[in-house]
Amino acid sequence: MNAPDVSVILPCAGFGTRFGAPYAKELHCLAPGITVLDRSLEAVVELAKSGLSVRVVVVFGPHKLDTVKYLARYAGTFQLVFVYQDDVAEPGLDGAIRCALPLTRGPVALVLPDIVVSGVDSLLSALRQADVTGWSVVAAEERDPGVLRQMGALTVAGGDGVVIVEAAAEKPADPAGFNALWGIVAVTEGQAHRLPDVARRDADSPLAGARAQMVARIVNYNTTEG
Repeated sequence: MNAPDVSVILPCAGFGTRFGAPYAKELHCLAPGITVLDRSLEAVVELAKSGLSVRVVVVFGPHKLDTVKYLARYAGTFQLVFVYQDDVAEPGLDGAIRCALPLTRGPVALVLPDIVVSGVDSLLSALRQADVTGWSVVAAEERDPGVLRQMGALTVAGGDGVVIVEAAAEKPADPAGFNALWGIVAVTEGQAHRLPDVARRDADSPLAGARAQMVARIVNYNTTEG
């Protein structure tokens, strides 16, 4: 298998209990033939259309075989690599990222299968911005404390087309002071080993100082309201 230009970690091993459906949240149908997963991968498809070789590392569990089967439709678009997550040895989203990292090459993007961002070119722009500071996020403004408590919350500031993350926290108990949330994270190869800390509440987030590619909307489908 050839080395890719960019790698994407797609964690699909979660149970999505808040979604409350008898099927995987990412396979929820939004339109005829279009699932949440298809929408979440639109920005990744755009990378491939731009001429980049893309490796998608899918992290899965035994309850996600339907998702593994569904992803076959992308076999001609990306390099698809699958890794099993042992939820005892490597639990949670940070564990999923650690499972995937040894299979990545080049700059790495974290794309969540139940998060849909607006703007198909947002990931390509974020990867370019990551070259400047090592880290970049695709983010949207958000002030609702209930939403911020369920997401990766950010404090962003800036102008003249350059927006910087001043602070970041994963699902903060107290969201006061945060004004945005992230939907995708992009990081250079040299900084990728710190990517699991993005998903840990007990770690200093490496996103402080990252550039933010702002989009109009980010939707979390891991809720019945999404």
